[in-house]
Amino acid sequence: MVRTSLAGAALALLLPMISAAAEAPAASQPSTPATTSPAATPAASAPEAAATAATATPVVASTAPAGPKITYSSCHVDGPYIAMTFDDGPHVQNTPRLLDMLKQRGIKATFFLVGECVAANPQIVKRIVAEGHEIGNHSWSHPLLSKMSDGSVADQLQKTQSAIVAACGITPKLMRPPYGGFTQRQQRWANGEYGYKCILWDVDPEDWKIRNAEHVQSVILKEATSGSIILSHDIHKTTVDAMPATLDALAAKGFKFVTVSELIAMDKPKPAKPAKATADAASSPAKADAAPAKKADVPASAKKADAPAPVAATK
Repeated sequence: MVRTSLAGAALALLLPMISAAAEAPAASQPSTPATTSPAATPAASAPEAAATAATATPVVASTAPAGPKITYSSCHVDGPYIAMTFDDGPHVQNTPRLLDMLKQRGIKATFFLVGECVAANPQIVKRIVAEGHEIGNHSWSHPLLSKMSDGSVADQLQKTQSAIVAACGITPKLMRPPYGGFTQRQQRWANGEYGYKCILWDVDPEDWKIRNAEHVQSVILKEATSGSIILSHDIHKTTVDAMPATLDALAAKGFKFVTVSELIAMDKPKPAKPAKATADAASSPAKADAAPAKKADVPASAKKADAPAPVAATK
């Protein structure tokens, strides 16, 4: 009787545990939500297809796919060649003054034009082209293109290109983004859509901020080097005032003036560093960080004990 009672009590204790163990797997498995296929969406146009990526982090240059070079801030050239570039015009008063200065010196420059100014001053655009200068697209209203949708960027570039073609019959092959703001993805898109090369700069006198002719001249003369693309703005009187002395001083230093496209045509890959110099540079940090143990730190007796016994030579 006692054994029967004990067995019944044990069974009573075990039954809840067995039941819980049986239910545990089912409770631990999350329910799988029903899946439905997303509704089909119409294909977007080329500019709109990447609109959601317009504010994404630009592709790092080292991971960009290999291809022809489409962006320049300077060029590696043989000889003292430089390109003078002027942005934001044409200006009704300052641009003609600048053209007179360039003509007197036989200098060709590159003008990056704002569409609104092109539409307002088409006769100046005609003169720029007639006197042998190069023109490029600088957007319609000078916004920060890197923060805009692809549709808006396309509108800015297309309206300006149409205005330039209407004014002088020339289709530009260069563009300069306002403020230099243009992602690598946008650069590739603009090159594929319009054939544009994106032109930045390596000399910036900040003439838009510091309206002082002597400052403009000083910075350009100090920073210009072979292959430089020099930025300035012909909408500012102080910039144009600085040009006679600046251009003459550059010429006196031996620089030769070409358009941006002429400079690009002379661009050559920079020579690789010598192998020995590269190897030395790579090994020098290791020498400094981990110097080998000094011989004096190892007792002579230990060296003898650790050294393997010589093996007798065999014929």
